[in-house]
Amino acid sequence: MKNTKIWIAAGAFVMLTAGSCNSDFLDLAPISQQNSNNFYKTAEDMGNALTAVYGSLQYSGQYFSSMHVMGDLRSDNTEITNPNAGADLQAIDNFTNTPVTSISNTTWTGHYQGIQAANIVIEKIEGVAMDATLKARYVGEAKFLRALMYFNLVRIYGDVPLVTKVINNPQEGYEYGRTGTGDVFQQIIADLVDAEASLPYTYPSAEAGRATKGAAMSLLGKVYLTRKEWALAAQKLKQVIDEAAQTKYTLMPTYASIFGVTAENNAESIFEVQFKSGSSGEGSPFTNQFAPIGSGTAVVAVGNPLGQNIPTAEMNLAYEEGDLRKESSMNTSYVLNGKTTEHNYVVKYSGTPAANLDSDNNWIVLRYADVLLMYAEALNELGFEADGPAFDYLNQIRTRAGLPAKSFSNEDPTLQIATQSEFRLAVEQERRVELAFEGHRWFDLVRTDRALDVLADKGIQPHHLLLAIPQSQVDINPAMISQNPGY
Repeated sequence: MKNTKIWIAAGAFVMLTAGSCNSDFLDLAPISQQNSNNFYKTAEDMGNALTAVYGSLQYSGQYFSSMHVMGDLRSDNTEITNPNAGADLQAIDNFTNTPVTSISNTTWTGHYQGIQAANIVIEKIEGVAMDATLKARYVGEAKFLRALMYFNLVRIYGDVPLVTKVINNPQEGYEYGRTGTGDVFQQIIADLVDAEASLPYTYPSAEAGRATKGAAMSLLGKVYLTRKEWALAAQKLKQVIDEAAQTKYTLMPTYASIFGVTAENNAESIFEVQFKSGSSGEGSPFTNQFAPIGSGTAVVAVGNPLGQNIPTAEMNLAYEEGDLRKESSMNTSYVLNGKTTEHNYVVKYSGTPAANLDSDNNWIVLRYADVLLMYAEALNELGFEADGPAFDYLNQIRTRAGLPAKSFSNEDPTLQIATQSEFRLAVEQERRVELAFEGHRWFDLVRTDRALDVLADKGIQPHHLLLAIPQSQVDINPAMISQNPGY
């Protein structure tokens, strides 16, 4: 699947020209591509179309760049320490971004291009004669991916246009305004329920990276948690845990064994975006993006160190003494030409790129440790129980990290959790260090209503909880697309 990325984009889509419509409207991502209705005739055609949906996750506006910028740089985990890393990234980091900050448009466009590709699979496959089980699976995969993309959009922008059919011409786009988050979430939930029903637990190793039943269940649990539907979240996340024999999910024996190109799609991984270096632009940029500017070849041997997503001093101090996760997550210095320079940087995505921005490292979207911590959180929200099951799941994560367990009546006050609110903070802390630099921190802080307090020193204001709608979208269709308040 990696090596067939989105060649279909050229064959299946025809870019509309200014002669066929208002050229400004081309800025609308889901509207800017017209599909050839004669293209989708065979199961192979639909397989290629589905590959295009997976390929969209590699876009700059999705997991190539935007999602770690949104998930980490906007939080207290990482920062921009060198202005040469990019003015737009600095704006995201310090909450001075505006509706014309380019990453807002890139993120919007990248996701809606992927949604259009998913809608093509879901709609066009109906008329294709093919094996019924395979057809249902393809639809399930497309619905999982569409749900993931809408989940990202609704968490980033709030109300967004809900497009669930193929847009065949630009004029159709004018019909779509912003849909309320509640309705968008209902579509996400419906897609994931359908995906869970039609997807298999596992695939042959040659098809690693496809969406599974466990991925649909895990994402649905996260959706319920985001909506504060604690009982539903606990039920779905417990299902993931209880069905481990079928899903094959388990914690890897060591934290270090989760990451690196030789560990991709391991037993802890639930869903990850596939990247492949040296293969027509399908490589990942993280090794270069996260290396400090000025580090030469000390941190990354090939390509340019770009100084993005640099761990903050607070992040460095967030690890408890003896936490085995730190050395696999970040470093605090590098040696170049015999000189040691103190500088934080991420090491989870280390490796040697084939070329600049061309590494093998995948991006993990969901993993089993995340599920265990989410389940602990949901149980606590349903009712605090001293040394109850929620403690067990929290401590599974701590034990692997080489840390002592936390308990209700621990003699060590730093290991004592005596109330529901203290357990909330314990989960927040554990998620911060366990999932560091994997794009979760910002969304966790917003989801738990903690962002304004935790990020007060960064100058955050209430309206910053949502990103600005790209000004180009407002300008193109002002009757239907309004700007988020505060921008």
